Amino acid sequence: MQSIKRSLCLGVTICALVFAGAKCWGNLATRTDAGAVAGQSQDNKQQEPAKSTTYTGTIVRDGEQFLLRDSSGQIYKLDDSERAKAFEGKAVRVTGKLDTDAKLIHVENIEGVDA
Repeated sequence: MQSIKRSLCLGVTICALVFAGAKCWGNLATRTDAGAVAGQSQDNKQQEPAKSTTYTGTIVRDGEQFLLRDSSGQIYKLDDSERAKAFEGKAVRVTGKLDTDAKLIHVENIEGVDA
């Protein structure tokens, strides 16, 4: 009986070490890949400054934040809630620069459009 307990305890310990090692190895690989992608992303941003683009859709509220929902259902955060508040529930044309990583539009102008 003592031998079975010892073997079981040793097996559980080895399994725990293997899983802990695998988890650490996975985190290391993820961090390395993310750092490489982030570095590429920053390089691309430095080479090409974001250009202003016009987006159309409807202003919707999510708590205290206002979002733009386009015709395909895609949602974009807006960095200027004060301007967007007046257009809640209305069709608008938003001009600004899109931060694709955050899905955030840096608003330059918002104007209502006829639906």
